[in-house]
Amino acid sequence: MNHNESTQSSSVAHFRALHKSGCFVLPNPWDVGTAIYLQHLGFKALATTSAGFAFSRGLPDGKVARDEMLAHIREIAGATSLPVNADFLNGFAAEPEDVAVNVKLCVATGAAGLSIEDSTGDDAAPLYEERLAIERVQAARTAIDDSKIPVVLTGRCEAWLIGHPDALNFARKRLVAYAEAGADCLYAPGVREPDEIGQLVKAVAPKPVNVLVSRPSEKLSVARLADLGVRRISVGSALACVAWGAFIRSAREIAESGTFNSLSGAVPFAEINSVFGKRN
Repeated sequence: MNHNESTQSSSVAHFRALHKSGCFVLPNPWDVGTAIYLQHLGFKALATTSAGFAFSRGLPDGKVARDEMLAHIREIAGATSLPVNADFLNGFAAEPEDVAVNVKLCVATGAAGLSIEDSTGDDAAPLYEERLAIERVQAARTAIDDSKIPVVLTGRCEAWLIGHPDALNFARKRLVAYAEAGADCLYAPGVREPDEIGQLVKAVAPKPVNVLVSRPSEKLSVARLADLGVRRISVGSALACVAWGAFIRSAREIAESGTFNSLSGAVPFAEINSVFGKRN
């Protein structure tokens, strides 16, 4: 086993251990700098964000090419000693055999985990048909097993994100099927009601559930989600959008009024510089 394989093996073991008990937050950096700073703050693991990275490249979510996304995942995984979960969208393929090929490439980036979603990217038919969706998770599972690197496979159901009229029942059925197909962790981004979250946790138990918190919520906190049995919490593109919000407000003020008052909210240069200076 070479150094990179040893590092990934240790990272995967640590990531798997985090899912066994308790509840941890998996924040989403979109570049090396944000990944390093999140580690500096003491988080135990990270996850990439397809949208956050796409925005940094001047692209809408879902329009980053596979090889560019693989390079990004490799860069984030190599920038920090923390386990990194890869937001791998729909596996950049529709057919199970192609998903398997791409999952193998994703495992080779050094990621400790990866997610496969059932979104097609086609507005006319936004989710893969049930049997195909399950076969895609099975193909990802087989590819991971064949790699001999037991990265954590997350099966995602996008029912809430595409506005399914019966999202809870639809997602619950799919997540149970994905768990049976070999997913290690289950995830239905968009669910926000505590009762519905609790139902999903019970439906796939004892396998862990990831919950997305992408906006302020009086109902959801780390403590509340932990009480519901949630093991993992991510924020998706929210941190990237918060950063974009500050950037846009300041740039707009300069462009429209010619004043610079909004720059008062900037983090001191020395604070950021000192964190990155510790790496040299």
